Amino acid sequence: MAFRSAVITFPGSNCDRDMAVALEQVSGVAPIRVWHGHAELPEDLDFIALPGGFSYGDYLRSGAMAATSPIMRSVVKAAERGVPVLGVCNGFQVLTESGLLPGALLRNANQTFICRTVELTVENAQSLFTSSYAAGETIRIPVAHHDGNYFADEQTLDRIEGDGRVAFRYRDTVNGSQRDIAGVLNEAGNVLGMMPHPERAIEEAHGGSDGRRLFEGAIAALVKA
Repeated sequence: MAFRSAVITFPGSNCDRDMAVALEQVSGVAPIRVWHGHAELPEDLDFIALPGGFSYGDYLRSGAMAATSPIMRSVVKAAERGVPVLGVCNGFQVLTESGLLPGALLRNANQTFICRTVELTVENAQSLFTSSYAAGETIRIPVAHHDGNYFADEQTLDRIEGDGRVAFRYRDTVNGSQRDIAGVLNEAGNVLGMMPHPERAIEEAHGGSDGRRLFEGAIAALVKA
């Protein structure tokens, strides 16, 4: 089975090419590139990625305007059908604003842009996206964000913790995220939002390749299925 993926580009996306290169390097098949103004996605997609950047310049609220783009109606429908959707950084913000994931991403607690490699703990190694990691494993992935402070009410936090939907957690305080949450899964496990950039950790020339296994595990599972 040939792996078929798509990378969505919004006005202000700046990591869409990085995401496309990562998917092609790992799968051997170039993803289709979809502009946010398109209304439909192919129904035979295996994987959808919402990349990082500053959609619409973050003028209203990070991800809020992108969440209303025409293509997001198709992304939501695909996610509801079970198609895996990965949102990284701004893509994570879009997923929360569109209602595909709970919570919100606020301004970093220290009010500064953070750009460095951080250590993450793999909290859930059973999802499609995390199956190539071991539970409790420490991995190193770059971050680059100004609005990565994950917030949700205590009831929501308790629920996602209890359901095992925290995928990754910062080992040290990075941006003020509640309970140091770095990545969250939806209830069905086919949508992952994360602030760190796995597409920037694909090969050792990047300074590390821990992000590659996220794509390798997901693609292997999907192709096998």
